Amino acid sequence: MLTAASVENLARDAGFDLCGIAPVDHHPELEFFADWIGRGHAGEMSYLERTADRRTDVRVVLPTARSVVMLATVYNVDRRYSVEIADTDVARLARYSWGDDYHIVLTRRMEALVDRMRAAHGVAFASKAYVDTGPVQERVYARHAGLGWIGKNTCLINPELGSWLFLSAIITDLPLDPGTPGLDRCGTCTLCIEACPTGAIVEPWVLDATRCISYLTIEVRGGLPVEQREAIGAHAFGCDICQDVCPWNTPAATSDDRHWHPRPELAEPRVIDLWRRPDADLSRIIRGNAMKRAGVRRLRRNLATTMGNSSSEAARRALDASPSVVDAPSTADPMVSDHVAWAKARLES
Repeated sequence: MLTAASVENLARDAGFDLCGIAPVDHHPELEFFADWIGRGHAGEMSYLERTADRRTDVRVVLPTARSVVMLATVYNVDRRYSVEIADTDVARLARYSWGDDYHIVLTRRMEALVDRMRAAHGVAFASKAYVDTGPVQERVYARHAGLGWIGKNTCLINPELGSWLFLSAIITDLPLDPGTPGLDRCGTCTLCIEACPTGAIVEPWVLDATRCISYLTIEVRGGLPVEQREAIGAHAFGCDICQDVCPWNTPAATSDDRHWHPRPELAEPRVIDLWRRPDADLSRIIRGNAMKRAGVRRLRRNLATTMGNSSSEAARRALDASPSVVDAPSTADPMVSDHVAWAKARLES
């Protein structure tokens, strides 16, 4: 028979750094999601509103659920943080996007873990597994599983490993003993709130996604709001600032997992070097990578914006000598053209 301890051992063997069990009880924090949606903080992420009711209780997903196996995986590698890079010509890319797509890697590991659990249990049980793709409020269950606490920047923070963690969940009808909920250790610290360049953390534990650089560079499908383009700075995909400045990440745990190490083209790349690449090349680079979510067209939009913010003569020349439409049809897209024009005007002024 499986116990919480045996599941945790199997999880470590499957490649996860943390594992804990959360009960499926109705946790008070789950109610905040509907309020957050009501405030308009989700922006264009309509899928969150569509699934809001399902996100209040995992038993909506699996009616027989009795436990949630919460898993955390360190993705931080021994590379410079974005706040340590002074060169504005270097594209800021969220750390989770440097290597392989975590959805793919962790889904395989969870499938292997469930297989091991079935073999060890010897009796059939129901389960559903999600890696940041299902109607599950992972951070809430991770806290109640004892993996850490939810920080003021809304990230889960573990006292030993920090916050550079991928969270994934296995909902099951197994009656496993739950862990002890993590206690808040942020104290009076507000570094993450003060460091956010767009003021996206509107109050402790409340993130207005519509102001967040990660949301703007990844989730927004059309043009970036003109009034927010300057604040994006050199961020071409995502943003890590609120984690970079967190004291619990100093020093942070690191991983030597090859999946999270940067692909050669994504190891502190210069913005103009990415811009000059043909569409086929960019498509190849982001294949099997989290940046695939934005696609080539939106990546071009972001790169043009960052070049406009660079105050670089080289960036202006790169925009003037953009790849041909034959090699880079995305440069002819009206949305991309608008951001190129904005960038040129900003550089000229």
